[in-house]
Amino acid sequence: MMVFFRPIFLIVLLFLPSMPIWAEEFEWTSVGIRGGVNFKDAGLPPGEKVDFEQFDVVGILGFPGHWDVFGDWKARYQLTMTAGGLRGDGETGFISTMVGGVAMTNEPWRTTLDIGMGGALLSQWKFPGQNVGGPFQFIAHGGLLFHLPWDLLAGYRFHHMSDGTIYGNNRGVDLHMLEVRFRYDTP
Repeated sequence: MMVFFRPIFLIVLLFLPSMPIWAEEFEWTSVGIRGGVNFKDAGLPPGEKVDFEQFDVVGILGFPGHWDVFGDWKARYQLTMTAGGLRGDGETGFISTMVGGVAMTNEPWRTTLDIGMGGALLSQWKFPGQNVGGPFQFIAHGGLLFHLPWDLLAGYRFHHMSDGTIYGNNRGVDLHMLEVRFRYDTP
């Protein structure tokens, strides 16, 4: 499990030396909806025992400042917050996530790549066919967004959730998510 988090952690550390001095304010950059499912053979091993679905509303809070990464790519720290439902084996529980990360945008390509790590709170973690551990889960994600007309974003996200063996040796949940968001800012 830690092997999965190491590359994301190292990528985030690469951006710390180029962090700008901030004179701006935090701002909402986008809001939207997303949903996803797992595929038993398309996640991190050992895979899920049951089919899961997640659906939620999402809001992105941008940290002050942007910085140039390379070429036309600009980066920004962000905080992703969601609230929704996690369904497994016919039962649904509430899920709320808070994930810090970095978004890299290339305006000429109309594309944004983002990665992040954070946590989730679950109202239900024991589903009939699988116990995911407990109420707190670690989250890691990577996504690709396309900038559409009318300030819309549409994209794909790989979303990994695991208890990190806090509650014992439990299986995590890997979701392939699609999302649509309305964009407020322009880097």
